[in-house]
Amino acid sequence: MKSATIISYPLKHGGLLQLNHLTKTYLQGTIQRSVLDDASIDFYQGEVTAILGKSGSGKTTLLNLISGIDQAETGEVIFDSINLTALSDHQRTLIRRARIGFVFQFFNLIPTLTVWENTILPLELNHQLLDGGKKKAENLLDQVGLLHRKGAYPEQLSGGEQQRISIARALVHEPDLVLADEPTGNLDEQTGEEVLSLLNRLTRGNGRTMILVTHSLAAAKIADRVLYLHQGKLTEEIKVMPEVL
Repeated sequence: MKSATIISYPLKHGGLLQLNHLTKTYLQGTIQRSVLDDASIDFYQGEVTAILGKSGSGKTTLLNLISGIDQAETGEVIFDSINLTALSDHQRTLIRRARIGFVFQFFNLIPTLTVWENTILPLELNHQLLDGGKKKAENLLDQVGLLHRKGAYPEQLSGGEQQRISIARALVHEPDLVLADEPTGNLDEQTGEEVLSLLNRLTRGNGRTMILVTHSLAAAKIADRVLYLHQGKLTEEIKVMPEVL
């Protein structure tokens, strides 16, 4: 990555991440649908933020914009003083790979890889496997209670176990930002609570910043701050709550 092509901006109030006037629309047939409408918000180092919204409200799209997978029509995503919207696809990929961890609703483990191989994949992609990486991976697998299953394949694990591996994979390369997309949405209530507690503990224990998108009020309770995504508007106002879920 050539640093000369990276445009940096000062972050306000010590924030790790800023969304500045983001707008994103989709064309559904002949109808233009607004997913984000002039969204601006700051996210802070070490903070856990929950974003509540009903299915189809654009929560996943918002995470894709934050991580640079997708691009907005207008606005900026400023991550640790780097304007992601000014970078090439390749540059965004390198930043995403090195500095962001993902936890998905459907786990997204690679079925042909073992638990160990799935866990160390971010280390391999970032060329960190030899510099203490194996020890970090073993430590994380131990913390999620699955070091003894390192040789198993995803299909041999329960849903809760697969999500625990997903959490270990998301954190193994020590990302600055963790993006969790409905991490309990494919689990039963008790397992979901256990997984969420684990994700919260491991993320906070290492001072990571986490953005959790969910339609669950119970899941949002772990957050320091709750935002609401409703009809393209991202707000801290609770007045839209009855219509959100």
